[in-house]
Amino acid sequence: MTTAFGRSIELARCNTTLLNPSSPKSEICVANLRVPVRRHFSKRCSAYSFSPKDSVCRRSEKSSSRILCSVSNTYVDESNKYEDGLTYKSAGVDIDAGSELVKRISKMAPGIGGFGGLFPFGDSYLVAGTDGVGTKLKLAFETGIHDTIGIDLVAMSVNDIVTSGAKPLFFLDYYATSRLDVDLAEKVIKGIVKGCQQSECVLLGGETAEMPDFYADGEYDLSGFAVGSVKKDAVINGKNIMAGDVLIGLPSSGIHSNGFSLVRRVLARSGLSLKDNLPDESVTLGEALMAPTVIYVKQVLDIISKGGVKGIAHITGGGFTDNIPRVFPEGFGAVIYKDSWVVPPVFKWIQEAGRVEDAEMRRTFNMGIGMVLVVSQEAALGLLGDAQATKIAYRIGEVVKGDGVSYQ
Repeated sequence: MTTAFGRSIELARCNTTLLNPSSPKSEICVANLRVPVRRHFSKRCSAYSFSPKDSVCRRSEKSSSRILCSVSNTYVDESNKYEDGLTYKSAGVDIDAGSELVKRISKMAPGIGGFGGLFPFGDSYLVAGTDGVGTKLKLAFETGIHDTIGIDLVAMSVNDIVTSGAKPLFFLDYYATSRLDVDLAEKVIKGIVKGCQQSECVLLGGETAEMPDFYADGEYDLSGFAVGSVKKDAVINGKNIMAGDVLIGLPSSGIHSNGFSLVRRVLARSGLSLKDNLPDESVTLGEALMAPTVIYVKQVLDIISKGGVKGIAHITGGGFTDNIPRVFPEGFGAVIYKDSWVVPPVFKWIQEAGRVEDAEMRRTFNMGIGMVLVVSQEAALGLLGDAQATKIAYRIGEVVKGDGVSYQ
């Protein structure tokens, strides 16, 4: 019998209403966000978020699961290999409930579903995204690794907005704690600065909130907000995707910043500590799990500049199964070639130690691919030729007629 750590849902939805910018009663919905303290934000903003004061961009009470996905029940195969296997739901993340909530909200604010929210601004769009790092913070507290968690924070937002082809312009952070430890906060913010440098955007400002008795001693919470821009005629929106287009995967550094409610449950079941080595590897579990999220901004913008990119999916919670279809037009799905890239050892350990079934792994983690680009066959030939020597990109699948994602 297991006990859930607590509900961990992350949702985001913004409306898609366009109002006359000259109206004195309207303002950008970001200014109206109502965010409960000690909640991380997420990633599913709208296209054109310009709202009257009484129609605001909403965020749910959240914790850690990102992109909406369904969580399957424990799977038992003929050999009972995964009997009593862990799932995201058993770890406290009820994403089915989150999906239902978003469906209800979409009736009030149609048009949700993008990785970033687009706001028209002259001949460009401002593209905004917001996120946190989920319960990876728990491992930061346990390992004492605080100087890279800020990189994670920046990565989760800038990687979202670059999926539209947007170049990040600036970033804002929110740091909350019960008692401000200046030295600790400085370590975290140094990571944020480094993340901004990697994505070539400016740390424009932020908020430090000291709230006595709200957090455990030595703990803190983080949220981040990124804004970028892209010309209207250069937006990557998936509308021209067709059967036969190629899926190019960019390698991840490991877990990145989602799925940690399940990771922590697996760690507890394994009997290992964060100081123990990852089995058959030279790094500790703490080091492997805390590896900072890759910031893909420069690489993705460089690929886009070469032409042929039709859609981009940031692979966070929901994995390939839920994230890739979000960029497809209706009537198209994907086939993923399971053995087309090297799955990092940390994922193999999670699956074995937690007895997690294949489908659950693919809907919870990135499995070693943090960003997927949908490109034309011609563009794929050039891109893979350039990447072959350095292994910075893999051909991991193709677009097919149908729906959903299948694996072969």
